[in-house]
Amino acid sequence: MAETNPTAKRASWIGWAVLVAVLVAALYPLRAELGAAFANVAPHAPDWTLWIALPLTIKLHILAALTALGVGTVILFKPKGTGFHKTLGWTWVIAMATTAVSSLFITGLNGNFYSFIHLLSGWTIIGLPMAIFAIRNRKVDAHKRAMTGMFVGGLLIAGVLTFLPGRFMFEFLLG
Repeated sequence: MAETNPTAKRASWIGWAVLVAVLVAALYPLRAELGAAFANVAPHAPDWTLWIALPLTIKLHILAALTALGVGTVILFKPKGTGFHKTLGWTWVIAMATTAVSSLFITGLNGNFYSFIHLLSGWTIIGLPMAIFAIRNRKVDAHKRAMTGMFVGGLLIAGVLTFLPGRFMFEFLLG
């Protein structure tokens, strides 16, 4: 029977704890504004006039992110290492790369400068080739950690942040 390494288990959850702590610290100064903004939330049907007015870069970014979300969710629940997994994996990589690169052409949260969320794009742009390199060298654990990290951090967390007041998805569905 294989022994589990307690240090490795501790290291795996420490990374997630640090990520959550950074998010809480980043949003803490905004707690009063966020509380007031979410107090008047009224979910509604999508406001397609807002979608029509979006620049093409943002539309591409949203569609690529939604594709990555759907494909990534399927990958998480299907067997790994199969031809189906590899095909969906390449689809996910292309969708994530498109999402990350297109985000570099989107500013506005921080004036005309990049914001904190662009760090996730940089992480994804660097991490995708590293994860592919890992699996090609049969480093399955490294591949799994990198891909899961990009799915959770680069896609889910960034996606949740799009629902903050003043951002497009908030206005499109909740504002």
